Amino acid sequence: MGKILPEGEGEVQEYVDICDYAVGLSRIMSGKVIPSERPGHMLLEQWNPMGIIGVISAFNFPVAVFGWNQALALVGGNATLWKGAPSTNLASVAVTRIVADVLERNNMPGAVSSLVCGGADIGQLMAEDKNVNVLSFTGSTRVGREVGLTVQRRFGRSILELGGNNAIIVMNDADLKLVVPATVFAAVGTAGQRCTTTRRLLLHEDIHDTVVERVVKAYKQIKIGSPLEPGVLCGPLHTKAAVQQYKDAIAAAVAQGGKVIHGGNVLERKGNFVEPTIILASPNMPIVKQETFVPILYVMKFKTFEEAVEINNSVDQGLSSSVFTKDTTNLFKWMGPHGSDCGIVNVNIPTSGAEIGGAFGGEKETGGGRESGSDAWKQYMRRSTCTINYSDQLPLAQGIKFE
Repeated sequence: MGKILPEGEGEVQEYVDICDYAVGLSRIMSGKVIPSERPGHMLLEQWNPMGIIGVISAFNFPVAVFGWNQALALVGGNATLWKGAPSTNLASVAVTRIVADVLERNNMPGAVSSLVCGGADIGQLMAEDKNVNVLSFTGSTRVGREVGLTVQRRFGRSILELGGNNAIIVMNDADLKLVVPATVFAAVGTAGQRCTTTRRLLLHEDIHDTVVERVVKAYKQIKIGSPLEPGVLCGPLHTKAAVQQYKDAIAAAVAQGGKVIHGGNVLERKGNFVEPTIILASPNMPIVKQETFVPILYVMKFKTFEEAVEINNSVDQGLSSSVFTKDTTNLFKWMGPHGSDCGIVNVNIPTSGAEIGGAFGGEKETGGGRESGSDAWKQYMRRSTCTINYSDQLPLAQGIKFE
């Protein structure tokens, strides 16, 4: 899909890691035993498979996102039906062949991990199909909204991993040695085509100019080119349409009062190559509240921590967020009810690079879904609350007498 080789290898490793995680998880997927208010009764929870888990993944992570879903689905006793992005079908076919081979070598049908290739029409059929008990969709908020409505109409269950408009907040006590590489990695990695890409850099007024100078210096050293070449940090955009979105977003930012201080150009070479771009902006510019899936970083200035949190939370998306600070008061405010409203809330690390051990997903127009670690496995299971009467009496709950 165009990402550089180390990132591609990292994505495959992420699939391996979630498989390791799921194997261990399969031994501890426990329900609760709950005290019963009735004598001679036991109250407990039982988790059962849902059946078929549908997965629609996006082009930017053509391997790992399916792995997050499939590993948890399989250890829960489910089968999977996967539709990868139409532009990354080779990756989908390769992964499916590998998984089917593993299943068959362990006396399971390869069809437990099934693949369908196609476009929006196939995705629509999956969303409408009552046999697809859970549908996990990764993609844009616009399409995800329709997927969620379609699945809900048939009372199915959906897991939505949608847009992100992620911000890094840098306080005036931050360790700037961490800030610069974190910002460059999160803003430029995968050519800005991650849902967790840093799109907004919020800088305290005391350190604004210093950080801008250092980030611009780092951007000037970024090597753009074939993602298979050693030393390349930024590969191409995925499509010509993305190149046009890049140009449109820069034009809109300038029209709204933004100032391009680095990049801003489409490179005249074969392929969809653009310059990673930095734009000085303000929070009230409409363009900074939109997710544009390209390497554009909007830099904004703030005076207080509370102002920065308000800017972070002012967008419709709620996926990932980061603050760089040494102040424990701000640290715990950031994680608390009056801090970040995102599903991923980081301190002194960038917005991207999530570990598989924690649940991945976000709030608001990011969809509210959770995948990967923690208790995300419960979304692929059906919960039964079971009451067992092992006595020879029939007492009723709440002490009701029915005589």
